Amino acid sequence: MTAAPASEIDELLALAVDIALEAGTFIRAARPAGPVRSETKSTATDAVTEFDHASEALIVERLRIERPDDGIVAEEGTADLGTTGVQWVIDPIDGTTNFLYDLPLYSVSIAAQDDEGGLVGAVYAPMTDEVFAARRGGGATVNGRPISCSDQRILAETLVATGFGYAAERRARQGARVGALLPHVRDIRRLGSAAVDLCYVAAGRFDAYYEQYLNPWDLAAGELIAREAGCRTGGMLDGPARPAGLLVTTPALFDPMRSLLAEVEDIEAH
Repeated sequence: MTAAPASEIDELLALAVDIALEAGTFIRAARPAGPVRSETKSTATDAVTEFDHASEALIVERLRIERPDDGIVAEEGTADLGTTGVQWVIDPIDGTTNFLYDLPLYSVSIAAQDDEGGLVGAVYAPMTDEVFAARRGGGATVNGRPISCSDQRILAETLVATGFGYAAERRARQGARVGALLPHVRDIRRLGSAAVDLCYVAAGRFDAYYEQYLNPWDLAAGELIAREAGCRTGGMLDGPARPAGLLVTTPALFDPMRSLLAEVEDIEAH
């Protein structure tokens, strides 16, 4: 891929926001009042519904109409290489378990990337009617209003968000980490949508977020939004931000939070 021209970025962001709003509005309206049927993917707790597939189909169709030569990679299987140097990274419902149980914190996450990384990102949470958005070098917003991360500097007063994997053995180790971490911070929250977690750090609603075993579509939009809101992002224990282990905090908290995570780490280092 080659870097997208700067003149395209505003157009890409407007498109990402528009499609995220359309897909989120669709899944909110289409979900029945009663139970939702689901199938499983990687484990018995990793669910997918017909609405995940329908949302992905809607997003992909819009992108193929508006940007037919771009690449696309999406959670439920779409994989187009593209020829323009722009690749869309899509999570049609981030927080499927929440959606399945009729809990409000799920989202649609759409990002565009080039060789230099994230270009634009849009995360729409239909049940709270909030759309978080950012473009490279342009700051971050919620419903069009600028947002920025908190100014928290004290580890003991830090509100931390995290999430857990689907495999039982991973969840056991992650649970042990939470238990070791909890005495050193204000408190811990687990909302169930990585994209929402990242946007909440961007908006100052959380001070820090970490998680292992993500997928690229879980963080593509939210990590960009957090960075553009002033957060520092990187690997959970070392290196750059990546799905295998992600840490996002206020600038002052990043190094102490990473050190704390390393201290309580009792499993593999990555």
